[in-house]
Amino acid sequence: MGQPGGSAGEDPDEHGKRKAPHLTHAHSFVRALPVLLVVVGLISALLTPPRFTAAPLFSAAPLIAAPFFGLAATLLTGIAASLSVLGLQLHYGTLGRPQEATELVNVITVAALAVLINVVVRHRGEKLASAREISEAAQRAVLPEPDGRIGGFEVAARYEAAQADAFIGGDLYAVQDTPHGVRLIVGDVRGKGLGAVEAVAVVIGAFREAAEQEATLEAVAQRLERALAREGTRRDGLDAFEGFTTAVLAELPHEQEAVRLINRGHPEPLMLYADGVLRVLRPAQAALPLGMGDLGTWPDHAEEAGFPCGATLLFYTDGLSEARDEQGAFYNPAARLRGRMFAEPDALLTTVADEVRAHTGGSGTTDDMALLAVRRPAPSPSVREEQPSA
Repeated sequence: MGQPGGSAGEDPDEHGKRKAPHLTHAHSFVRALPVLLVVVGLISALLTPPRFTAAPLFSAAPLIAAPFFGLAATLLTGIAASLSVLGLQLHYGTLGRPQEATELVNVITVAALAVLINVVVRHRGEKLASAREISEAAQRAVLPEPDGRIGGFEVAARYEAAQADAFIGGDLYAVQDTPHGVRLIVGDVRGKGLGAVEAVAVVIGAFREAAEQEATLEAVAQRLERALAREGTRRDGLDAFEGFTTAVLAELPHEQEAVRLINRGHPEPLMLYADGVLRVLRPAQAALPLGMGDLGTWPDHAEEAGFPCGATLLFYTDGLSEARDEQGAFYNPAARLRGRMFAEPDALLTTVADEVRAHTGGSGTTDDMALLAVRRPAPSPSVREEQPSA
């Protein structure tokens, strides 16, 4: 069974993502560098003739401390560097000479600048944290985390933005229990930035309304097509003609071990059976993405596949399948997951996210990545006992 978790030597950052080992080691070294510079400066000054100065090392220490430490630590580093220079001049009896006085003033001036830089960095950090909180709130509003159990199915979702400190982009997912079964969508809106986020809100809003009201999955797809067409006419410029969304729509009937799918130009979902067998759910006929009805129209047709107890459906966006390693090879989720078994959807998504991070060398994907896993749990023993024997 696939085990969640990352490789040894990886530390999580403040967002819960694991850093690559080489980044962790570099970060630790940089944080220790101010102390090392002061120590090395003292040792080199004591072991060399007085005419050799270590002032550049003492000046560098508070500058390096400024962006990585708090105000108190930066101030202490500057004081330590200044006192080191002063102590060395007292030791060699050179205090008060013009050259030595200039060196001491330079170190003190750089230490004061480092304190100022620290204050500015902290202020910027607070503003960035505020922006990050706003982004997180926007994500929760536009793309809320689905419940762990919906309509009797176990559900897990994950969204990882390619851009650092970004929390939401053009990828989307939604799961909803309806009178017609559990319905879901996983999609990828063309474009980036606020325009893509706006389109995500339009698609998810239209899906939630249509999933509840429309009797068939085909009708849901047509409602989304019309919603995107209205959005396209509302926009100005290039997006009014080229906006589109690749998407997979799925319907899980309550009383049948089946799944119905409509694929509009999106990566094919994967069916992972309880025994490790994997099936790629390819559509019988390719279809254009949503929002491209002007280029061609045809009736949507939902294709049905078996979805037995213990099986898990994995939906994903192209940020997963287009993740490259250093040689340019793509991550192949079907090849990686075939023959493996997972106890729950969250364990599957954790494993996939960790493997993609390892595949890309810790640099992450070049595109946003949305993952959604849905498992049909096996009936409990009490339920099986209540069923009459054949």
